[in-house]
Formats: sequence, C-alpha cells, structure tokens
Amino acid sequence: MIDDLDRSLEVLLRQALPATLVEQVNISFATPDDQFPPQSVTPPAIDLFLYDVRENRELRSNDYLVSRDGNGRVTKERAPVRVDCSYLITAWPSASSNTPALEEHRILGEVMRVLVRFPTLPPGVLSGSLAGQVPPLPACTLHPGRLQSLAEFWQALGGKPKAAINFTVTIGVEAEEPAEAGPAVTEVHFRFHQGPRGE
Repeated sequence: MIDDLDRSLEVLLRQALPATLVEQVNISFATPDDQFPPQSVTPPAIDLFLYDVRENRELRSNDYLVSRDGNGRVTKERAPVRVDCSYLITAWPSASSNTPALEEHRILGEVMRVLVRFPTLPPGVLSGSLAGQVPPLPACTLHPGRLQSLAEFWQALGGKPKAAINFTVTIGVEAEEPAEAGPAVTEVHFRFHQGPRGE
C-alpha cells in the first residue's frame, strides 16, 4: 500500500511539474544520507524520503461501512484506519551545475508549487490499492512535520543540512475483511390486533 502511495506521488509530480523540468529530473525515494544519490539515480533529482508512518487518531472512526451487491446481499466492514505518511522532500542539483544552490532551490520551488495546489491527491493519479479510496486522501504541505530537530536528523544521516519540504498524506488502511451481513431487508410487515375495549 505504501508503495502505491510512492507511485501515486511520482505520477502527480510527473503530470503537474513543468515539462522541461520533468525531462531533466529523476524522482527517488532513497534515504538522503551522505551516500545519496544511489547508483540508480542521476541528479538533478527530487527525493521523497518517507520518515514517519502513524495512525491519525483525529480521523479515527468506529463506524461500520455497509454495502449491497447486485444480488441483494449486504456486507459490512469497519471504517479504514486513517494513517499519516510523512515525507521529507529534497532537491539535488546536477553534478555539473555552476550554481548548485540556485538549481536546488528552483527544483524545490517547483515541487512546492505543485503540492500546495492539491489539498487532496487527485483520483487520476492514485495507483493500486489507493485507487477509489473514499474519502479522498488529504495532503498537507509546509507544516512543521514530525521531525523534532532537522539538525539532528541530518547529523544522524551523516549528510549536510538541506532545504526541505515536509509533506504528509493520509491514507486509509482496511482494518478487517468485509463480513457478509445476510440478505438486505426489503419489506417490513406489521400486524395489528384489536382486543376488547379496556384491555
């Protein structure tokens, strides 16, 4: 499921970024440590590092979802668990750039312009298990994020501090398999009995 989110975000960026930039950059999900980029990635690159996955308790629901098939059978299942997936997004200039900082900031700025346009992920970019999820997948850009200290984060990775965007998407994870609840109730009959007066 998380790999489906990765693919969905890559599709969104490739569709929404300027065509001239899409032709130049690679998109990576690798750890942005002192070994970045990996051999499979040639800069310039956009890196989306998934650093935190946790339940969104504010969106927790104990309700059941009820659906009916064409044969009148009814199934019910618990509402999906809502899970926040938080990414740290960085830009990496090409090795031959004469102005690496400017190139990095230009790429990161274009990514930011795309992400702030979408408060939810568009249905057309959703891949695999995310396709058709209801409700839509909310996205939050430019928030403080889950990292308590960016300085400690970069130090732990052994890399140099970089400008970065915090980006969180909330997905739904099925809590259990749907259970058949039996045939749908389509008719209700009432019987009335009138007894002697006074009863």
